[in-house]
Amino acid sequence: MDLRAELLKSIWYAFTALDVEKSGKVSKSQLKVLSHNLYTVLCIPHDPVALEEHFRDDDDGPVSSQGYMPYLNKYILDKVEEGAFVKENFDELCWTLTAKKNYKPDRNGNGVVSHQDAFKLWCLFNFLSEDKYPLVMVPDEVEYLLKKICTAMNVELNSCELEDYLSQEPQGQGGLTVWQFLDMVNSGRFLRGMEQEAISMAVEEVYQEVIEDGYLWKKGQLRRNWSERWFMLKPSVLSYYMSEERKEKKGSIALDKHCCVEVLPDRDGKRCMFCVKTSSRTYEMSASDTRQRQEWTLAIQTAIRLQAEGKKSLHKDLKQKRREQREQREQRKAAKEEETQRLRQLQEEKERKLQELELLKEAQRQAEILLQEEEQRRRQQHEEMQRTLEIQLREAEQARASMQAEMVLKEAEAERQRKRILELEDMQERLQEALQQEVKARQDEEAVRYAQARLLAEEEEKLKQLMKLKEEQEEYIIKTQREKQVLKQEMENKNKCLEEAQKQLEEVRVNRQRVDQDVMAAQRKLRQASTNVKHWNVQMNRLMHPIGPGEKRTNTSGGVFAGYQPLLSRRDSSLK
Repeated sequence: MDLRAELLKSIWYAFTALDVEKSGKVSKSQLKVLSHNLYTVLCIPHDPVALEEHFRDDDDGPVSSQGYMPYLNKYILDKVEEGAFVKENFDELCWTLTAKKNYKPDRNGNGVVSHQDAFKLWCLFNFLSEDKYPLVMVPDEVEYLLKKICTAMNVELNSCELEDYLSQEPQGQGGLTVWQFLDMVNSGRFLRGMEQEAISMAVEEVYQEVIEDGYLWKKGQLRRNWSERWFMLKPSVLSYYMSEERKEKKGSIALDKHCCVEVLPDRDGKRCMFCVKTSSRTYEMSASDTRQRQEWTLAIQTAIRLQAEGKKSLHKDLKQKRREQREQREQRKAAKEEETQRLRQLQEEKERKLQELELLKEAQRQAEILLQEEEQRRRQQHEEMQRTLEIQLREAEQARASMQAEMVLKEAEAERQRKRILELEDMQERLQEALQQEVKARQDEEAVRYAQARLLAEEEEKLKQLMKLKEEQEEYIIKTQREKQVLKQEMENKNKCLEEAQKQLEEVRVNRQRVDQDVMAAQRKLRQASTNVKHWNVQMNRLMHPIGPGEKRTNTSGGVFAGYQPLLSRRDSSLK
């Protein structure tokens, strides 16, 4: 961050403080006063002509920040010289303008920080804030500054509580404005139990560390006496003044790559001594304590190193590194989120395709099953119809042939034989019913056998599972010997599974016995049907023998219906 950027941050606060209506514009009279004060604190020669020329009263309307920037750059910022003015006075001017409007401490005097400490925190905020307007300080820098203050008081910052606070703020994730930051500090939420004096000293210490100035004792070159001077460290020079007002500059030490810093032993009644050696002279100095000496020696050594590397001050360099680390972290986070989103989309697409594939497979299986069932049903119907038609055709042909032979041989007995034919037809219908019962009994037997085979297959599968469970149990028993306490619960679960499998096996066996009983019942039905068929065959054989006049029915071995015998014999053999 260069000097111009630092000055613009403070001027931005002064400009926004003059914007009472928050329209982004300020009246020309107020800008004239602001410009005059900037000329004064920045030690720039006044140019009334340019001031009046730029803010002439031709147009009485207010001026926006974009309209004020050309004049600010040309007549003020371009003329600023580093070291020619006291930056603290410049910051106090801008702070006075903006604090009067925006800073609202506790009116009862219960605030944690004083007005002067609030000004120093405001300066630290401007130093650590982002180079974007409106100015905000990101959560990492807020935590960094609070940690520095807590470290100066030898207390530890509660980072979790800070994260909760920032997450509760509406704009806490993107950063805090300086007024939100001051309200947070004044609330005492993160500095509980600390006295205002201790907080003030801590703020002063952090302010001097970041701004890199403070009091040191310096040994004179001619008189060799010790004098207290206000030192200010810049990237290329270490200046010292009579007092912290920096009105009277007493000298400066040019820092380059040939300079070095050494710690000296205590002498001449002075302690915590160190010296800065240049190519032409050695400067001896004394700090108030060991910690201050260490901070100054480290800061000067860092300034020498950064000067050799062509970089700015230590804290600016550290701020830049923290910013780069945040950017890298955000980039990694964004890349990780993008990769996560891409993987999630791929996973969802994969699951969707798997579901579609499963649905297609299931639909294909259902279609195949329905097709097989329909094909089997049509085949069975066709075969059954074909058998029925063949039987009926053969029976019709045989009956017609028999009837023709009987009509040729015995026309006289046609009426009596017609009655017998009716009886035979009735008998045939009963025989057909018996045949249908036998066919149904055989179908039932086939169904029972299929169920029995299925139950046998299930029993074999259960036996395999039982053997597998037994093998797993043996393996787990071996493992239990090594890890008895760890795998005890798993062995109990396996035992339960084994018991359930045994129960299922018992159920399968019971079902098998039940199916065996059903098979035996079907076989009994089949035997009963066969017995009925034989009985009807005997009855029909008796009816087939013709009865002559004067003959006994039992001695008749032939007659006009002898043609029925081959037909009944073939039917009986087919039924058997």
